[in-house]
Amino acid sequence: MDISKSFEHGPAEQHWYTTWEKAGLFHSVPDDRPAYTIVMPPPNVTGVLHMGHALNNTVQDALIRRAKAKGYNTCWVPGTDHASIATEAKVVARLREQGIDKATLDRETFLTHAWGWKEQYGGIILSQLRKLGCALDWERTHFTLDPDYYAAVIRVFVDLYRKGHIYRGIKMINWDPNAQTALSDEEVIHKPTASKLVYVKYPIVEREGEYITVATVRAETIPGDTAVCVHPDDPRYAHLKGLHCIVPVSGKKVPIIFDEYIDPEFGTGALKVTPAHDINDYNLGQKHNLEVIDTINADGTMSEAAGVFVGEDRFTARKKMIALLKEQGLVEKEEDYTSPVGYSERTQAVIEPRLSMQWWCRMPDLAQPALDAVMNDQVQFFPPKFRNLYRHWMENIKDWNISRQLWWGQRIPAWYDDKGTIYVAETEAEAEAECREKNPDGRLVRQEDDVLDTWFSSWLWPLEVFGWNKDADNSELAYYYPTATLVTAPEIIFFWVARMIMSGIEYTGKIPFRKVYFTGIVRDKQGRKMSKSLGNSPDLLQLIEDNGADAIRFSVIISSPAGNDLLYDEGQIEQGRAFINKMWNAMKLVRSWGDRIDADLAPTSEEAFAINWMQARIAQVATEVDGMMEDFRLSEALKTIYSLIWNDYCSWFLEWIKPLPEQVFSGPVWMAACDSFDRLLQLLHPFLPFVTEEIYQTLRIRPQGELLFAIQEQKLSAPNEELLQKGSKLQLVITALRDGRNKAGVKPKEKVAVSMTTADPGFYEQYASLLKRSAGLETLEPTDSPIAGAQTLVCGTDKLYLLGGNEMAGGREALEKELAHLRGFLQSVAKKLGNEKFMQNAQPQVIAAEQKKQADAQAKIEALEESLRVLA
Repeated sequence: MDISKSFEHGPAEQHWYTTWEKAGLFHSVPDDRPAYTIVMPPPNVTGVLHMGHALNNTVQDALIRRAKAKGYNTCWVPGTDHASIATEAKVVARLREQGIDKATLDRETFLTHAWGWKEQYGGIILSQLRKLGCALDWERTHFTLDPDYYAAVIRVFVDLYRKGHIYRGIKMINWDPNAQTALSDEEVIHKPTASKLVYVKYPIVEREGEYITVATVRAETIPGDTAVCVHPDDPRYAHLKGLHCIVPVSGKKVPIIFDEYIDPEFGTGALKVTPAHDINDYNLGQKHNLEVIDTINADGTMSEAAGVFVGEDRFTARKKMIALLKEQGLVEKEEDYTSPVGYSERTQAVIEPRLSMQWWCRMPDLAQPALDAVMNDQVQFFPPKFRNLYRHWMENIKDWNISRQLWWGQRIPAWYDDKGTIYVAETEAEAEAECREKNPDGRLVRQEDDVLDTWFSSWLWPLEVFGWNKDADNSELAYYYPTATLVTAPEIIFFWVARMIMSGIEYTGKIPFRKVYFTGIVRDKQGRKMSKSLGNSPDLLQLIEDNGADAIRFSVIISSPAGNDLLYDEGQIEQGRAFINKMWNAMKLVRSWGDRIDADLAPTSEEAFAINWMQARIAQVATEVDGMMEDFRLSEALKTIYSLIWNDYCSWFLEWIKPLPEQVFSGPVWMAACDSFDRLLQLLHPFLPFVTEEIYQTLRIRPQGELLFAIQEQKLSAPNEELLQKGSKLQLVITALRDGRNKAGVKPKEKVAVSMTTADPGFYEQYASLLKRSAGLETLEPTDSPIAGAQTLVCGTDKLYLLGGNEMAGGREALEKELAHLRGFLQSVAKKLGNEKFMQNAQPQVIAAEQKKQADAQAKIEALEESLRVLA
């Protein structure tokens, strides 16, 4: 069998993904094994794969593959979200390119265009997840506008309406003038925005020549002013009680009112009150019974009620209004001013506060059980720091605006009769029957035009992907629900996580998932969130094509501390590729030894030690990795496995068992080397599935159809601690001897003499052959005193005296340089241990580690000083 020089990721990825899928390894059906279920956060149907998806889905895939190896019946459900606002915006843009204005279309025609767009582009992101290696159960793919899913959403709306949780009412909402729909508070992003604070003079009606000056950044809304408000304790305005002022441009007479809401320190301490365009102004207007004048249309242009600049964009009108006020001599001054401004998360339009009739869901009663579930750890958050954020939001929850002025989505199941009475039902026929019963002479004239907020459908995701609406007692729901783990981003903890817990408890009495792992945000090296607008988001598919999925998976996991943001550096991809190359070369080396084995040749004592030590290290690390994965410390787990393979297996174990050229190799040793490699590949497989499967299949002949992905992990016996300690000491001694050779300028093939003072001469006697071979030693003998002319090396409590090389050829300089470095290091450790604050706050294990560093550094300094004295 010809083996390529390096791992060829392209053919391997295509071959193994297809093989796994054909073998049915992605699909799950209920059986007698325990289930391990993850529902993928459904990406928007408009989406394409980016670095955030790479992180989130690599984490989920690693959890699924590990659970399968542990013997669970794994089920990872894929799907997409219909994403009302984002998709409708895409369709409207596409129609515009074709010369079609949405306003000229009826609802059904528009939806025909929308479904056509969805069929053409909607599956792109799911197909891209195959490239990443995601072990998704494709037979279970769902879409939040599938007929069954649609029906479930309608059922929940009707049920909550009948329970009194859903109502219709006029409130101040966030309005997106581009999408022309309401948005929830969570869909609004506040950004610092530079503008002008304009000081405008309002003439006092009862006092000719006197003005009250107001500071505003929204001059275009002045025609909507219905009062000016000041603080009742502000002495500057006490004389104006009961008086009125004239609104500039409009000439309208309005009252000067007094309210403690006003901050006397901001601007002039006087606020223009525009109830139609600010939530705080609206509340003041309600309190003081003020008129509401809506001066801005739904599309962000000035309305007829404004009286000026009618039909012009609000920001154009702002500039013209300021110019007009200046012409009239009513601008006292202007100042540069930066303040947080709300933007639509989807369209990036500046949000317009707007009074609107909307549908709302009362949240307090639904929220309390969901809050309790997290606070009593029925649902565990990782990292737990997000519990406090969750609690704060849930304890201060507001009613949810669930209606959107769009056509793409679940249409609200409410019908109106000719008298305006509302009938909420799952079907029009049910609504008609209710109408005839309540109003025999009435008739339905129209259905509600609005659709439901996208999150009102996705909060049912863990339920409906297992057919809750068809049959709440079905076997699939009983088997897979509650799910095991949710992996998501902290940005949607309120949008989605909290609401799924609410709906799960409301409709099943059970939590939807037991654990939630919040990944961090992927940022660039400068700490900026990756985005297309900044041009700092790499083309993920191109990275996969150029470097392979495994290298990308390695790069996002290795740089992702549990639950914290990750600073992504494409240099991590190179580290991943180097690791893959290291394993590939190790596989080729071990495989080549298989061509010259003697099945009857027993292992030497050194080989037997190496085998047992390697097995013990694997068992030790496997236990450590189990703990890390349980706590979602995936980066730490991958780093630990990486070190085990690169250092322990490749650098130490293979070196210790490596046969001499042309030497016959022990069959049992070769089998042990392969067995250890197999176990390492299984440990690593959840993170790097393609290269591990390829190496596993190439290393040696396997039974027909056997796949690494499908192999169940065997429980390992507890590691031999004494063996591990001896292995660690061997590594320490060999490393010290190799460093000593380098400092003394010893040539690679030159042998050196080493003597040692030790309390355990038996150790050196037992492993003399291994030490001589690994460190190029001629002799290794005990001594009672330092050796003249030798370099002193410290290994724990042992001292080694190395004779060989030319100490004048840079040896002294190297020792002096290292001594200076160690003295500086010792000083920094001593400073830390002398810091009272550190000693009071640090964990005991952290203090112990620093104290060990101090002792080790001191011992090394003494040995170096001794070496320099001997050289002198």
